[in-house]
Amino acid sequence: MSLSESTHSVLPETAQRVARLLQQLAHDQSIVMLPATGKTSAEAAAGLGCSVAEIAKSIVFRRLSDNAAVMVVASGSNRVDEAKVAAIVGPLGKADAKFVKEKIGYAIGGVCPIGHIEKTVMLIDRDLLQYPAVWAAAGHPHAVFKLTPTQLVSMTEAPVVDIALRAA
Repeated sequence: MSLSESTHSVLPETAQRVARLLQQLAHDQSIVMLPATGKTSAEAAAGLGCSVAEIAKSIVFRRLSDNAAVMVVASGSNRVDEAKVAAIVGPLGKADAKFVKEKIGYAIGGVCPIGHIEKTVMLIDRDLLQYPAVWAAAGHPHAVFKLTPTQLVSMTEAPVVDIALRAA
């Protein structure tokens, strides 16, 4: 299976929206359509031929105090420590698929770190900074794009924090 770089016209609508955002940001990497789903970090890594840790997965929570979406962009190999996230942003609840779609604008499995419908509280996993490049979802379960961790921080304007669940 080979990866195909896609033009805007053949991308799903939500991926086209991400492609336009990336173009506005003068991002030099095209959206790549995976031949199989990239809904999980392992699936995306297998399709891209990279390590799971190089997948910048987007995990969305619901902040209890104001019902805001809280997105953590984490290394694909890390489990997110909800207590660490809550210590930074306040108490959290689960975000179901409807909440994610309404607040962020993407379906679970293709949640992009940019281009959200509503203002989103964002955090970036510091472990992503050790890689020369990472891959993030581009608005669709088969769509991804490559960027450097520095570009991710710049595009999201999110603080870089320790949110990984670590063995005691």
